[in-house]
Amino acid sequence: MTTVPDGFMQDSRGRLVPEANVRPSDKLQDELVRRLHAEGDPVRKFMIDFKRLCFTEVHAFLELVAEQYGTRIGGEKGNVTLSSYDGTLRVTVAVGNCISFGPELQAAKTIIDDLLKEWTEGANTNLKTFVLDAFDVGQAGKLQPGKILALRRHEVNDERWRQAMNAISDSVRLDVTKDYVRLHRRGNVEGRWELVPFDMAKLEV
Repeated sequence: MTTVPDGFMQDSRGRLVPEANVRPSDKLQDELVRRLHAEGDPVRKFMIDFKRLCFTEVHAFLELVAEQYGTRIGGEKGNVTLSSYDGTLRVTVAVGNCISFGPELQAAKTIIDDLLKEWTEGANTNLKTFVLDAFDVGQAGKLQPGKILALRRHEVNDERWRQAMNAISDSVRLDVTKDYVRLHRRGNVEGRWELVPFDMAKLEV
């Protein structure tokens, strides 16, 4: 990107134009567009984080259900729809083959190992067993995402634990065959499902 010197603006052809030669309306338009883009960046990041949360949380739930009950909701691939108990809310995601973990997971494991060494036995015995089991590999020799992601549900009053949980969240890598999340709602079980809009063109203002 070209560095624009003070007192100049760069036009659409890449030319440097003295600000004194730029119409006031063009300056105002430039400022408006840049400000809206700057304010939109955190919104975009929030949407990405929310989408990531939907995939990881649903995948973790499916893994836990499969482990506890020996069954799966949905299939190995394709769409999975989860509903609220009263039947008025549902979440549909496209679940692919796997969730993998980046190098941040090793940082989380190191922090947790240090905590487990420091904590005494007794009250933390069950948690220690659960944590160690989460990082154990399954029969295929691979980490089990559901168990690792489930660690984040534990409330532990220790800043280092929270750091480890943040590192786990940051480590998630999504490998999906399709890439969408859809939320639906209805007023009652007899009502028609309505898509919760996230497309700006469909949002009511």
